[in-house]
Amino acid sequence: MKKPILICIAACLLFSCQKKETLPDTLPMKVAKAYGFDKMDEVNTIAYTWNVQRDSVNVFSRDWKWNIKERTVYYAGADTSYTYSLDADSLPAADKGFINDKYWAMMPFQLAWDSGYTFETEEDVPSPIAGTSSTKLTIIYNSADGYTPGDAYDLYLDEEYHILEWVFRRGNGPDGRPTTWENEQQVGPLLFETEHRNAEGNRTLWISNIQVE
Repeated sequence: MKKPILICIAACLLFSCQKKETLPDTLPMKVAKAYGFDKMDEVNTIAYTWNVQRDSVNVFSRDWKWNIKERTVYYAGADTSYTYSLDADSLPAADKGFINDKYWAMMPFQLAWDSGYTFETEEDVPSPIAGTSSTKLTIIYNSADGYTPGDAYDLYLDEEYHILEWVFRRGNGPDGRPTTWENEQQVGPLLFETEHRNAEGNRTLWISNIQVE
C-alpha cells in the first residue's frame, strides 16, 4: 500500500459562490462531483425519509425537506412536525437529527460543503465487508466544530469515486462498524446511495421518498 497522504482543507467550499471551473481537484471533491455536486446550482430543495431498523420489528423514520437557498428545514417525526430556519439564533433539537441524517443521505456532498477536516488516502485497500479492492479515503473532522467534533469516516471508493462501504469512527477512535453503500438512485441531477447493510448482510438504514427540485 502507498504511504497515506495527509492534506488539510483550509477553506469552506460553498456551492452557492464557488464557480465550477475553480472547484479543487482533490479526492473528496472528485467523490462529490461523481454524485452530481457540479450540478448542485440547479437544485433548490432536497426532501427524503430517513429510516432505521431498531430491531426485527420496529422501524424509526424521520421526514426532511431542506430548502437549500432559503436555508430552512421541514421536519416531521412520529408525533410532531415544523419548519425552522438554519439562521435562527437557537436551533431546535431536531437539528441534530437533520445533521446526522444528512450525512447518511448526502455524505458525498458534505465532502464539498464541509470545512475543518483533513483527509488521508490509501490505494488498493480491501473494503472491510466485501473485501473489494478500493481507494480508502479517511475524513477526520476537527475537534471544535459540529455536534460531535473529532469524528472520522473511512470511505472505501471504487474507480468511479463511488462509495462502496464506510466505517464511522466516533472521536477518531480505532474501531467502528462497517456499513455498505448500495442501491444507487438518480433523482434529478443528483445520485444517491439509498441502502446500508451491516457485515451480516442485514439492512439497517435506508433513504426513501427522495425528491429533488
